[in-house]
Amino acid sequence: MSESTTASAAAPRAATTSLPGTLRVGWSRAVVETKMFFRERDSLIFNFSFPVILLVLFGSIFSGQVEGTGITVSQLYAAALIGAGLMSVSFQNLAISIAVEREEGTLKRLAGTPMPPAAYFLGKVLSVLLVAVLETAILLAVGVLLYDLTLPSTLSDWATFGWVFVLGLTASSLLGIAASSLPRSAKSAAAVITMPFVMLQFISGVYIPFTQLPDWLIHIASVFPLRWMCQGFRSVFLGDVGASLELTGSYELGRVALVLAAWTIGGLLLCLLTFRWKSRREG
Repeated sequence: MSESTTASAAAPRAATTSLPGTLRVGWSRAVVETKMFFRERDSLIFNFSFPVILLVLFGSIFSGQVEGTGITVSQLYAAALIGAGLMSVSFQNLAISIAVEREEGTLKRLAGTPMPPAAYFLGKVLSVLLVAVLETAILLAVGVLLYDLTLPSTLSDWATFGWVFVLGLTASSLLGIAASSLPRSAKSAAAVITMPFVMLQFISGVYIPFTQLPDWLIHIASVFPLRWMCQGFRSVFLGDVGASLELTGSYELGRVALVLAAWTIGGLLLCLLTFRWKSRREG
């Protein structure tokens, strides 16, 4: 048999044994991640109900309008809680779940497979995207039905909602992946990640207006993405009237985009520098 015949016969065999690409594997991984998320009933109920419960509680306790604006306090909370909800399902959930997977040896086993490392992260982010869309839809429905939250009426407002959503979710997801290396064990993961996230919500204008915070707390909050995510969403749902409630009297959308983009790049660099496939005990 000639060399050309042998090569042509070997080519089909090589093609049949070639591994699927990163995108295909990442999509398959996203399906697996999503199924695992929805099978955890306790986690599922908590993730979807917690921001809604907070919205109902704060909306019921702090009723009435903000003086001189025609905007209700409930509408303020609804807009801000969309940002907090996004960061919860991305930063908090990813940091805790990945820390647990590392401790259980799941990451180590995945690293030993032919799966491209990027496919693992792609699967995580795609799964988070689906959960974030569902949670945002639920919060919007509650805000519209119970608290007269007004949906955007122009394409420009929807465009603003879209880029704040995408940039905020991407930055928070990358930060969650990077922060997953902070807990020393799976048992401490929830405490290590949840405590600073709860504190960040209180100083980022989610529950307490910036006008009631000292300057040094405002400066700290301004470093992190949550403050800017909430500010971007307030611009979409509260309109020009709501701008008077911001510290500068403006939503500063250019600065919002700049900070979120910077955290997206910074989060990616942190992931590359800090992510580990093995637990600390394994070196």
